[in-house]
Amino acid sequence: MIYSLRGKLIHVTDNAAVVECGGVGYLCSTTRTTLNALPPVGEEVMLYTYLNVREGAIDLFGFASIAEVNCFKQLTSVSGVGPKVALAILSELKPDQLMLSLVSQDIKSLTRAAGVGKKLAERILLELRDKVKSEELGDQLRQVGQVSEQISAGTGNVAEAVAALEVLGYSQSEAARAIAGQPPETSVQDLVKLALKKLAGSR
Repeated sequence: MIYSLRGKLIHVTDNAAVVECGGVGYLCSTTRTTLNALPPVGEEVMLYTYLNVREGAIDLFGFASIAEVNCFKQLTSVSGVGPKVALAILSELKPDQLMLSLVSQDIKSLTRAAGVGKKLAERILLELRDKVKSEELGDQLRQVGQVSEQISAGTGNVAEAVAALEVLGYSQSEAARAIAGQPPETSVQDLVKLALKKLAGSR
């Protein structure tokens, strides 16, 4: 298994990067997130990799972070999710955004990715939800989980603020992430204002 590549970035396409190591150029299929993080062509780059061996083909995938390659592995473990679909999802959602979508069971965020319909999104949420909850998610994800519980209850200022943000076109996980950490007694108006400010800075 090739764990990572470090070398000169010699070529970039819409969905791949070529890294030259020891005179050999390795073509790594990747996500839009990783492509945006690459240095200029000609400079040194390091990618975490995943080697996919199947009948008639050997494909190498490269990612800018360990979190992204781990998410790729988790996604491709789901029935019906191949490497192409996993790359599409991770091009729409960064690792933390994907985990937040799983915690909040946000179908809308997943279906933004090419090749992901409602049924496949539901399968991804079902199969990965418990895996994500069993891992150490960190303070932010735990806070979003608490927000999600309030959303599910359908009551309180948090639920109303999230509903208002959804009307404005934001997904439930985006809204939950923006509101996470705010005191529950904060008014709906203030929650929406704070969330919009945070969301504006992340887009």
